[in-house]
Amino acid sequence: MSPSAPGFALEKSGEETILRLRGDWTVATLHNVEREFSAVRLPSGAGIDVSGLGRIDTAGAFLIDRLMREGGETPPRLIGEHASAASLIAQVHAVSDPPEPPKPKPQGLIDLLERVGRGTEAFVRELVATLAFLGETIFTIARLAAQPWKMRWTSIVAVMEEAGLNAMPIVAFLSFFVGMVVAYIGATTLSDFDLEIYTVELIGYSMLREFGVVLTGIVLAGRTNSSFTAQIGTMKMRQEIDAMQTLGLKPMEVLVAPRVLAMVVMTPILAFVATMAGIAGGIVVGWTSLDINPGLFIERLRNSVPLDQFWIGMSKAPVFGLVVALIACRQGLLTGGSVQSLGHRTTTSVVQAIFAIIVLDALFAIFYMELGI
Repeated sequence: MSPSAPGFALEKSGEETILRLRGDWTVATLHNVEREFSAVRLPSGAGIDVSGLGRIDTAGAFLIDRLMREGGETPPRLIGEHASAASLIAQVHAVSDPPEPPKPKPQGLIDLLERVGRGTEAFVRELVATLAFLGETIFTIARLAAQPWKMRWTSIVAVMEEAGLNAMPIVAFLSFFVGMVVAYIGATTLSDFDLEIYTVELIGYSMLREFGVVLTGIVLAGRTNSSFTAQIGTMKMRQEIDAMQTLGLKPMEVLVAPRVLAMVVMTPILAFVATMAGIAGGIVVGWTSLDINPGLFIERLRNSVPLDQFWIGMSKAPVFGLVVALIACRQGLLTGGSVQSLGHRTTTSVVQAIFAIIVLDALFAIFYMELGI
């Protein structure tokens, strides 16, 4: 039997409105009526007569259910007899997501305060969840330290090579040119006072104490952090982590602990390389533009810049490495089953890591300032 074309008619009798449906409302026939039907708006308490319906499937039931959801305070009711329409519409209604409520119009100060409150609440929740993940990570590493035969040394060494050794050229390259830039700015500014020689102290303090380790942390946040999140997130999407848990393996031991340990070990090494490269950039500028030969530069650096400035910078490096790996692994484990979720988590991971590094560096600066060093 060939399907009959679907149709509808809107009848108003006094204060009562009835929408009468006819024909077959199936996926094969709905293209004839879908656009016109989607434009229909029923008042509250209207009726939908299904007695004239022929065949109906879930596509037709979805259209009818969508119209009923948009029916105001009192949804439209079904009237008339049909063998399957009411039950099929009820089933579709149970599994369909309700339409998103219209976004309220901005209310000026009230809307601003609401957004600030929601943002603050989200920030606090994220901070608490990150601290909880930090505690779980420390507990896992402590348990592995007590049972070193369970430590995955191959994974740790592989991550040290990938995230540490392979990142060394770009860290050194960037730090070298940052050292040159700082030296040029210092020389240009100090030349007005005939104090170009103090460019050595400027390079020493800035690279040893701040720029070397901060540049390392930011490069790791953009390079290694995104890599960790993408790796773990892809495993989560492919359900490899679920399979790992089925085999009795713990993701914290297999995925998180090796990355955290590798980053804690490699970040001070990278920070040292970055610091030396930045000083080398300052030496090049001093030699070519200020007529300060490398021997005099290094000798003045040794005599004018205390060694504790170097250890202040190095003390930040393990913390930065821990934070970068921690955020990357957590965001990777939070990845959902879609590519959009993976992209969102990777972006969030990089942003959080850079934000955390800047904030921690400021806290370190305040801490050491209070100590007088």
